[in-house]
Amino acid sequence: MSIELTCDPVQFAQDLIRKPSVTPIDAGALDVLQQHLEGLGFVCTRYPFGEGEDRVDNLYARFGTEAPNFCYAGHTDVVPVGDQDGWTYPPFAAHIEDGKLWGRGAADMKGSIAAFVAAVTNLLSGGWTPKGSISFLITGDEEGPAVNGTDKLLKAIEAAGEVIDHCLVGEPTNPDALGDMIKNGRRGSLNAKLTVTGQQGHVAYPHRASNPVPVLISLLSRLQERHLDSGNAFFQPSNLEVTSIDVGNPAHNVIAKEARAKFNIRFNTEHRGDDLKNWIEKEVANIGSGFDGEIVADLRVTGEAFLTDPSHFTDVLQSAVRKVTGRQPELSTSGGTSDARYITHYAPVAEFGLVGATIHQVNEHVEVRDIYTLTEIYQEILERYFA
Repeated sequence: MSIELTCDPVQFAQDLIRKPSVTPIDAGALDVLQQHLEGLGFVCTRYPFGEGEDRVDNLYARFGTEAPNFCYAGHTDVVPVGDQDGWTYPPFAAHIEDGKLWGRGAADMKGSIAAFVAAVTNLLSGGWTPKGSISFLITGDEEGPAVNGTDKLLKAIEAAGEVIDHCLVGEPTNPDALGDMIKNGRRGSLNAKLTVTGQQGHVAYPHRASNPVPVLISLLSRLQERHLDSGNAFFQPSNLEVTSIDVGNPAHNVIAKEARAKFNIRFNTEHRGDDLKNWIEKEVANIGSGFDGEIVADLRVTGEAFLTDPSHFTDVLQSAVRKVTGRQPELSTSGGTSDARYITHYAPVAEFGLVGATIHQVNEHVEVRDIYTLTEIYQEILERYFA
């Protein structure tokens, strides 16, 4: 049974927010989206991955069969609410007050999904037909480990013969006001855990022990001494940040057996993850030479740095934002990682959504007017893209 070809983006955002889809629980959020899209004529396919408590549901929906295929990518899962008592309004009530929509996921990123749904609905209800296809690639595992989400979904749809020509991710890219910023790239991320194991002993008899602490300090110092780079035309300099040092030794007169540390490297396109891993492993080997113990480095690259070069695609996005808001959005690669790190291997990708000032916070909210404005922007993007 078809639904009426109308869609208020704020009401649709409320419908999504009222589904408490904390990763990996879907809670019916994808059902809300699928029902509406099928009513518009989209062919929808669900892709569940994982087992038991780790099971994640995902959705790919496509309108049309011809190229080019313009894909909107996003996620319906949200982070936990945190301090429940700290919320002014219940986090899943989707309350509107003072011109703001309050709730977990309002900014990140159910408001954006609703705006794109409304943009497509408005165009199709007016008799417009894209000269190509429009698709939605929606995961329920962006805020979690991202094991059973976008990465697997992309591989599955590729195996099914799907080709994406360009992709817009609806992440909340604007720091202060709608129209500030489009992300056309992201830095890569490397997580490292160092464990140095020596021999416990008495501080008065160091020759009978093997102290892991100086070894760990020396290793971290060596790593931090390196000037990674000075950035480039599109990226800020790469940085290594030590986030934890832990010995767990309450005694002054005992040499601990083990010392541990964690650090993260956010790196730009001057580096590849494997090259950084090789460098760290060489430093571990150098520091470990002559040490009567063991150094273990657990290194994991969670995303490579990528850049979507300025092109007609980014021009379409910038010109649409400028027409609707009067602001010229900056092309930026700042901030953390997103699922665009997977999509870049399949198609040119950029990100634009709502204002992200309150994401992951207690009392997450967005301006109601921004959701309507974002709907206008998305509609303008689609019209320009298919023109």
